Parts: sequence; structure tokens; C-alpha cells
Amino acid sequence: MFRDDFVWGVAASAYQTEGRDPDDGAGAAIWDKFIAEGHSTDGYDASVACDHMHRFREDYALMKDLSIKAYRFSVSWARLIPDGKGAVNEKAVKLYREMILSMKENGVEPYLTLYHWELPQVLQDEGGWLNDDIVEWFGNYAKVVAEKFSDICENFITLNEPQCFVGIGNLSGNQAPGNKLSYPETFRIAHNALKAHGNAVINLRKYAKRPIKVGYAPTCGMAYPASDKPEDIEMARKVLFGFYNPMDNWTWNVAWFSDPVILGHYPEEGLKKFAEYLPPITDEDMKLISQPLDFMGQNIYNGYMIAKGPDGEPDFVKRPIGSPKTGCDWPVTPDCLYWGIKMLYDRYHIPFYITENGMSCHDDVSLDGRVHDPNRINFLDMYISALQKAVDEGVDVRGYFLWSFLDNMEWDKGYTEKFGIIHVDFETQRRTVKDSAFWYKKVIETNGKNLSINTKPLQLIFLEPVFKEVVWGGNRLKTNWGYDIPSDKTGECWVVSAHKSGASAVKEGAYKGKTLKELFEECPELFGNGQKKYDRFPILVKIIDANDDLSIQVHPDDEYARINENGSYGKFECWYILDASEGSEIVFGHKAKTKEELKSMIDEGRWDDLINTVPVKKGDVVVIKPGTVHAIKGGILLAEIQQNSDITYRVYDYDRISDGKPRELHVEKSLDVITIPAPGAAECIKNCLDPKANTVTELSDCEHFTAVKITVDGDMSFDMDKDFMTMTVIEGNGIVGSSVVKKGDSFIIPCGYGKVDLKGEMTIIASSPK
Repeated sequence: MFRDDFVWGVAASAYQTEGRDPDDGAGAAIWDKFIAEGHSTDGYDASVACDHMHRFREDYALMKDLSIKAYRFSVSWARLIPDGKGAVNEKAVKLYREMILSMKENGVEPYLTLYHWELPQVLQDEGGWLNDDIVEWFGNYAKVVAEKFSDICENFITLNEPQCFVGIGNLSGNQAPGNKLSYPETFRIAHNALKAHGNAVINLRKYAKRPIKVGYAPTCGMAYPASDKPEDIEMARKVLFGFYNPMDNWTWNVAWFSDPVILGHYPEEGLKKFAEYLPPITDEDMKLISQPLDFMGQNIYNGYMIAKGPDGEPDFVKRPIGSPKTGCDWPVTPDCLYWGIKMLYDRYHIPFYITENGMSCHDDVSLDGRVHDPNRINFLDMYISALQKAVDEGVDVRGYFLWSFLDNMEWDKGYTEKFGIIHVDFETQRRTVKDSAFWYKKVIETNGKNLSINTKPLQLIFLEPVFKEVVWGGNRLKTNWGYDIPSDKTGECWVVSAHKSGASAVKEGAYKGKTLKELFEECPELFGNGQKKYDRFPILVKIIDANDDLSIQVHPDDEYARINENGSYGKFECWYILDASEGSEIVFGHKAKTKEELKSMIDEGRWDDLINTVPVKKGDVVVIKPGTVHAIKGGILLAEIQQNSDITYRVYDYDRISDGKPRELHVEKSLDVITIPAPGAAECIKNCLDPKANTVTELSDCEHFTAVKITVDGDMSFDMDKDFMTMTVIEGNGIVGSSVVKKGDSFIIPCGYGKVDLKGEMTIIASSPK
């Protein structure tokens, strides 16, 4: 779980939110010129943006209403020092002091970023970051920030995402200032930026009016392993801190921008690879760059999978077909946050903050006046849950800043991307709280306890069947049900099983890959805290294809099985006849009046004298209590709901040979448990073939479970108030909740799921424990 003092915040930048005022005294930033030259997707500029400079008080009051504890914002260098290195704009000082004080009045702790890309245009005209003098310019700017704001602000961040303003701004030219410089020039810019960072750290501490905390916020895509194999993990680590990008994207690199700051040196691999492009790098430079920090920020949005290839080199694994993306086509990869922050901490051993994480959605105000953004909630839940996993394993993460609070001007994309948890109508400046903001409020108030990693998602749990090949099996599980069976001797399909002899695996969703047995043990809350009621998963559901007669058999009750079968359950079972050949029958009960007569009939093989046969047809329900002699005969296909037990005592098996020898009989134990006199068939068999549409028909209600048949024709719903419910579709197809289901699908509805909506034309066999 997250530490009690974990910082839950939101983040934004000055240029993207503040807007301008004709008399604000601010200078032009590089983005003003870049956008004016036509580099905006929608043609709009940031002259108003979110009008935050005039509306910050109401915005911070809204943060308070949403329980937000911290705000990572930036001061605009161009607003505070219009010419970049001279006179201070006192109007800007007043604005930012009022903003900080208003934050604090609303219980919001300020985290001030010095540079979030608002470089004064006048400095760019002198070369910008390519000019070595910028180290002193930025140091002077940091001095002013410390002098003007450190009495009311404790936390400072020097640079935001140097990978971006070096690479996208000065190599590809896709963002401000729009330069397409040579490799040597971009390496000089990067080196100057890191030296400027170090100089800023010195001056922030030197001129601060009280002790402060200083950090740094780089970014990058995070390499993460394609599996938990040690070789894939180590290969992902190698790639994350390595140099695999082509030169035209060299800045998209972790180690080049973080090793010098934290470790005091550039990575050796990079020094060799980039040797021909590098500016002079001195020991004094490295001492300056590696000024001690109090924390490290990291902006993490997505990543890429890495495996160790057969040649020992990294394999950049392609994402599965149809993998999710955000509104701006970034991949959704929550594992990157777990592995990224874990590997970063392993390398740098410094407290971390996630200084940005979030997603762009195509959200807008709906007809009900609200903004519904479930994709963002799902994204944030997955990512913050991944972060908690890393924290639980010992990674020192002090806080998380969601990007962003308000929909804003997304740089060169204009207003086409919406990252905020607050919707902004940019024509009226009306704020509308999105569903994700209310969700995040609960995350903050519970310190993450409402995350899926702690609460477990209440989704339908679809299961993979387990097949059993037997001497009496057939192929109808394939021909009638479409299952991929192992052979034409497949007699049993365990569709819901947590039994040690064949546990179903979860086929999709949050629990994919776990067996039902593992899931029951690890997540008992999904089963009504089932482990407190049952010492194991209580139900086993099968589809049985009897191509030939099954053995004549009997099952023990719980008490006998506990004593004689190593604590196993006994077996109470209920059959629903799915199909039966003309003239089909089952063995049900026996004719012996006493135990002596029973033993005599068995010993002498007088099976016609002993057993009762009963005709059955499609739709019949047969209840088999422990102690009842029974057998399924050839030509019958049925669904079986039973206790989670595989204990069967064979009385007779027609002298069949399996694997070269007769199958084992259990006569002595059978004699111990057979009920005398036998129960009558009339009280244990009924027909439920044609119930009315949209009804629930009881098949069996015993002390162990309830089994029902649900007939859906159109729409129906019910409240699932059981510990859990198993479902198997035996005819037709339809929709359960939002999941499309068909004949042969089996799944579990977990505890607390609530209302179950069913649509379509289908028949379902369902069961729930007592």
C-alpha cells in the first residue's frame, strides 16, 4: 500500500493553461512564435487557453473539493523575466505568489517547475539552449524563483522532459522552437541543459529563504519484459538504459539524461557511440550537473515489450493485435509503470515521484450534462495499481501527479487532445467535472484502497475447459459443442473446475492465466470470502458425453470421504439431460432389500437382478444423492453439477480393459456407502425441458448447492445475491452484462457483482453454493 504521507496530485504547465493579459508584462515565449507560424493542429493559440491566470482561485477551490493534495505547476520564464536575464516582471511575481497562496489556502501543496518549455523568445534569438551562456541565464532565473517564492513554496523541479525539448524541439523540429539541428548541436544543447539544471539546483538552495527540496523530471518510454523470465527482465533493463534508438531519435533515452544527474557521469556505452558528436565534457561540468537532489521525478506514459531473442540480442516484441490505445494513439501499457519505476529505482536509489501520467480521451459533455470517461478511469486504475505493486515491493515512491487537471492547450496539437480530469468549454471557460475526477477523489481519500489491485475487479470470469479422455467417451463435445477436444474418446469436459485433477484456467481479463483454484485461494473476496465458508472451491461443473455405458458406481457422503479419502468432499450431483438417443436410459438405484442381499448380488454378478434402469429424455433432471447406485448409459449427453470431488466407487465396469488391464473396482467401499433401501426414481427425476421464457427454473436445491436453468428469450435480469454463481450456456447465444456469450461458454459471476442483465435467445445452467 502507499505510505500514509503519499502525495496525490495533478500537474500542468504555465503555457498550456494560464493564458495572457494585455497588461500582464509577460514576454513572448518560443511557443508563441511557433504557434503563430502555423504549427498548431487546429490553428488555435494559447492567448486564452484555460484562462487560469484569471480563474486560478476557482480552480484551486475545485481541487480542494476533489481532495487533491498537491499541484505541480510551472512558472513561465518568459512571464517572470521577459527578456530572460534582466528585469523581473513584478506583475508575474504577484500573480504567482497569489497562485501559490491560494493553493495553500485550499490545502494544495505547490510543486514548482522552473522550466516546462516556456523559454523566452529573446533568448532563443540568441541561440537558446545552444548558447553556452544559458547555463548562467537559467541559474539567474533560478535565483529569482528562490528569492520570490521559496518562503511560500518548499518543492522545486528544475527541468521538465529534456528529452522532448532537446529532441522534438531542436532535432526533429516538430515542437518549439522548430529547429532541425545537427547531431553535434543537439548534444551541446543537451549538455547545456544538464549544466543549467545543476546551476539551478545550486542557486535554488543558495538563495532560498528556508530549507527546500529540489528534483528533476525527465521522461522516456519504458522498456518492460515480455515475460517474468529472468533473461527477459535483464534484457529489458539493458534496453531501458541502453542505446538502441536510431540517431534521428537519439534523445529518447533514459541513461543519457539521468546518469549524469544522479550518478555523476555519462554512460560509457553512450560516450563511445556518440563520441564524434560530443562537445567537450569536463570534470567541472560533471560536478555541476550532479548536484545532490532530494528526489527524482519521472514522467511515464507508455512503454514497449522486450524479450531476449534467440541470438542473445533484444527482441522488440510486437504488441498483440487490437491492443488498446489512448485518444492520441499512444499504447496503453500499464506494466511499463511497474517495471519502469522499479528499474529506475534499482539504478538510482533515490526517492521518486511520478511527475506525469495520464491519458488523452475523446470525451465530451454528454446529454445528461456529465462527462463520462470510463477509459480514463480504467487506464488510471491499471497504471496506479502497477505503481502500487512496485511500492509494495520496496520502491521508494513519494507521490503521483496525474496529467492533467484541466483539458488544456496540448502544445502543437492545439485543443484536439484532452488529458484533463476537468472538461473545459474553451468558448465559455465553463468547467465540468469528469467521472474520472470523482474516481480519483476516492483514490486519494482511501490512499488507493479502491484500486483494483486492492479491491479486485468484479468482472465475469470466463474459464477454459479441461478435457478427460475415457474408454466410454465420444466426439460430441466437438461436433455438438465446438470444443477443441483431444480425441474421439473425450468423455468429460470440466467447464468449471478447481479440482487438483484438472483446474480450469481463466481465459481473459484481469485474472487471465490463473487457475480457478489459485484465484479462489488468492482472491477469496470474489467468492464471498469463500475460504471462510468452504475449505476449497465447492462446485464442479461438467459436460459428459457418454458414447458408451459408464461403470455402475456410487459416491460417498462428506463424512465417509473425509475419513477414508484424505479429507475429500463426498459427491452430491445433479444431472441435466442435454440430449438422449431414442430409448435412452440410466441406471438409478438397486433392488436389494438388505446389505447381505446386496453383497450377494454383487459377488455373484447378478446385475440384472440388482440394478434399476429408468428411461430418460432431453430436459430430464436427475438428482444423485450420495449412496445412490447409478450409471449413465450410452447415447446420453448431460450437464453435471456436483460437489468439488472426483471420488467414484465403481461397483461394476462390464469387464472392460483400459491400458491393457481391467479398470479398478471399489466393491468394499461401495458396500460401505450404498443406501439401502435405494431411493425411488420418482422423487429424484423430473423434466424441465420447456419452461416459460425469461424464467429461472430450479433443478436442485440441496445442502451443498442450488442448480437452476435460466431460459432467456429477449431481455431479463436478476440481482446476484449469492457468494458467487457459475454459468454454462447450453443452447443459443446472447449477452451477459456486456459480454457476448455462446453455447459452450462457462464463467463465474463474482460476489458483489449486483444486477445481472441477460439478452438474447439462450439457455443457461447455473449453480451457486449454499
